[in-house]
Amino acid sequence: MQDRESHTRFGLIRHAQTVWNLDKMIQGQKDSSLTTAGREQSRTWGEQLAALPFDRILTSDLGRTVATAELINQSLKLPMKKTSRLRELDWGTWTGRRIRDIESEIPRELRRLERAGWQFCPPGGESRRAAWMRSRNALKEASKRWPGETILTVTHEGVIKCLLYGLAERKFLPQEPAMIEPCHLHWLVAGETGLEIERVNAIEL
Repeated sequence: MQDRESHTRFGLIRHAQTVWNLDKMIQGQKDSSLTTAGREQSRTWGEQLAALPFDRILTSDLGRTVATAELINQSLKLPMKKTSRLRELDWGTWTGRRIRDIESEIPRELRRLERAGWQFCPPGGESRRAAWMRSRNALKEASKRWPGETILTVTHEGVIKCLLYGLAERKFLPQEPAMIEPCHLHWLVAGETGLEIERVNAIEL
């Protein structure tokens, strides 16, 4: 067990369901509203997470994550901090489009990009490596600012993958087996040796 006095723990979760999620559209750093189900999902998560010893909430500053965090916080009633460094990957010109449409238009280019691993970068967007670096730095800074705390971190699937895959030293290639399950909380811990994975898929929400 990590020493609470010197280690900061992060419980990572993805935002709740949005309208664009239902339409299978790429959101990137644009926003769509939570669905009615997503709002109810957030409130239920809040009731569940209230049993854990969180000290504060750290969230991406995009609307869907802030809305999720605020609904969760109706139960937790904790201080909340927003940061742009936990935003989803910037999908550039593909934002607002459907992957199936992109696949039908430029299948070879899409497959080439998928094989690029950490260098995957949508046209006009951001690479996975860049998202990994900024999100990791956000958590490192938070661990120094709030040492010993347990922080609920509300972010995006792409960011969670970048953090976990980076720490697990994955290559981010299509043939790698899936690592994370939907609607789960994942634990990271920051201490003297840096940021580490404590447990993936730790709690089903």
